[in-house]
Amino acid sequence: MNQNSCLKNGYINLSNAPWTMHEFFAGSGLVAYGLKGMFNPVWANDISEQKAAVYTANFGKEHFVLDDIKNIKGTEIPYANMSWASFPCQDLSLAGSLGGIHASRSGLVWEWLRILDEMVEQPKILAVENVTGLLSTNDGENYSVLHHAFIKRNYRCGVIVINASCFVPQSRPRVFIIAVKKGYKIPDSLIGTGPCWLHNKAATELGTRLPDWIWWNTDKPPHRNQTVKDIVERDVPFDKDDVLRLVPERHKEKLNEHETVYATGYRRTRHGKQQLELRCDGIAGCLRTPEGGSSKQYLVVKEGKSTHARLLTVREAARLMGAPDTFKLPGSYNDGYKAMGDAVAVPVAQFIGEHFLTKIAEAVYND
Repeated sequence: MNQNSCLKNGYINLSNAPWTMHEFFAGSGLVAYGLKGMFNPVWANDISEQKAAVYTANFGKEHFVLDDIKNIKGTEIPYANMSWASFPCQDLSLAGSLGGIHASRSGLVWEWLRILDEMVEQPKILAVENVTGLLSTNDGENYSVLHHAFIKRNYRCGVIVINASCFVPQSRPRVFIIAVKKGYKIPDSLIGTGPCWLHNKAATELGTRLPDWIWWNTDKPPHRNQTVKDIVERDVPFDKDDVLRLVPERHKEKLNEHETVYATGYRRTRHGKQQLELRCDGIAGCLRTPEGGSSKQYLVVKEGKSTHARLLTVREAARLMGAPDTFKLPGSYNDGYKAMGDAVAVPVAQFIGEHFLTKIAEAVYND
């Protein structure tokens, strides 16, 4: 396909889609890119100027609102078939504060629900994304109160847990809530009788005790062939060799098991000592941001007797999120890294769109 046919006024064309959506906590727009051709975002919002710069550089400013969600009124938002919300994870992440679903950051999900309540007509489909800690922290209570909030608003829902490593060489398990207005037929092919590969232990336990639960089900994606080596930018200098002294002995042994190794690692403090802990299995660790309680990720390459280290580049981070090299990343290194570390992997959003959201939309809106 001619790349120009995918552009509109110099921006990525999202309008050629049968369904519409709201995009709350839109960040850098990787969900919009993943759902391209399926759901057109008629309204999107984020509070971060840095993330907004990435979003609007790729999709334009026409439908984007840069503002605090607390200032948004549901009556001012155009109708859409679906509302997507990737609300902040800091209070639910093991790398964060674990303040819970009512804390200052993750508690912003209640502002989203307030906005839904204010809408003249609510979308028939809701999709919510967060870290898996939403299901497991506080003995599942953080998710349970949210589940009951959906029921109160006349939705049925269930969760799926998908690791981005199914599609890209990055370990990034995330939970997705898919909710559908009661009274509408959901295709039988999307519903199972119990847990499947999409449900971890926490999801399975919640599903057995919560009302109006949907056991979402679909086939597994094909096996991923890409590894960390495949996303590396060549000709980038290795300028962080000093951190190699922090690699613990057990990880040095893993490096030495093979002639060539492409590893990634984070600096951690263990028992009061700094360490550079490596993954040598061809999969990068989960991209994070300083706000999520972690640091930037290092790339360590061993070739023969030579081992060198540097930080992952922003483009490498984007590749780990499944974003194409044509995806624009304006701003500083920190801006780009944060935009990618605080996002949904493109192929995960695409998979959910193709296997669930479009099929649900066809059923409920053509009913």
